[in-house]
Amino acid sequence: MRTIKGPGLFLAQFAGDEAPFNSFAEITRWAAGCGYRGVQIPTWDARLFDLDRAAASQDYCDEVKGIAAEAGLSITELSTHLQGQLVAVHPAYDVAFDGFAVPAVRGNPAVRAEWAQDQVKKALTASRRLGLGAMATFSGALAWPYVYPWPQRPAGLIEEAFDELARRWRPLLDHAEDCGVDLCYEIHPGEDLHDGISYEMFLERTGNHARACMLYDPSHYVLQHLDYLEHIDIYHDRIRMFHVKDAELNPTGRQGVYGGYQPWVNRAGRFRSLGDGQVDFGGVFSKLTQYGFDGWAVVEWECCLKHPEDGAREGAEFVQAHIIRVTEKAFDDFADAGTDRAANRRMLGLGG
Repeated sequence: MRTIKGPGLFLAQFAGDEAPFNSFAEITRWAAGCGYRGVQIPTWDARLFDLDRAAASQDYCDEVKGIAAEAGLSITELSTHLQGQLVAVHPAYDVAFDGFAVPAVRGNPAVRAEWAQDQVKKALTASRRLGLGAMATFSGALAWPYVYPWPQRPAGLIEEAFDELARRWRPLLDHAEDCGVDLCYEIHPGEDLHDGISYEMFLERTGNHARACMLYDPSHYVLQHLDYLEHIDIYHDRIRMFHVKDAELNPTGRQGVYGGYQPWVNRAGRFRSLGDGQVDFGGVFSKLTQYGFDGWAVVEWECCLKHPEDGAREGAEFVQAHIIRVTEKAFDDFADAGTDRAANRRMLGLGG
């Protein structure tokens, strides 16, 4: 067993145009002041990180690591959630997702997908330069509009979607292998990889690629009414990243999982700050520790009620309280009788 590292903080929800959230140096000092020991960097936010420079320059990556170190922090991972989303986009979402891309590729889905793939490759290269072993991303989605179909899905539709999804990601997974970095897909509604079965469908089509790993976030499983503890039992050997995020699902006679088109605050299922939702984090940290997860516990703050700065400060304390420092001895070592093989055989009635 190993001790989980943390607490870390995903910076995406905190980056902004006002200090201390508008530069990497200031936001890392702020995060350290909240009690964090690591930060996860969104690679699309130029206020905090220059992805092109990071992919091309070891000196720049060393500079970024040095800024974090001056604040007493490590870089936990890089994130390409927005770029990964654009690797595969169903036409129904073209307009909604176009804003994730640079202006030069907007309105041209094929060129946009190529740009997104290049962004993911650059982030993998940058991860290697930073000495990181995992990177976060989304899978994108071609089949999501048909997740709960009416009319009935035609035969072969989902298979075609997953064949194409794997075709687009396979070169990126191979590049991840070359970089020595695990590509960790956040299993997330809205993505074609949204539960264990859909992840397995993708994994099979990538030849069980060693770098096709998981980012585990139990909040998304609460909102799907999926057993998030058994999920660790099943997929622990593929879980290489961990977002610590809380959620609650309180169905009523009027709405359930789908939320009735309501804003977050009025949905039966909604994200909450750590400790305010329903996730059994004692069970989650115990399971991950049991299976030897030694990555970072990274807070991803999302809450429809609480102020983000309060959620950040409370989140650092929450994670620190849940990290289990693993034992180096058995609790009943005091009762060790010091037997040997001969004694064991006598105890079994097998003679000397």
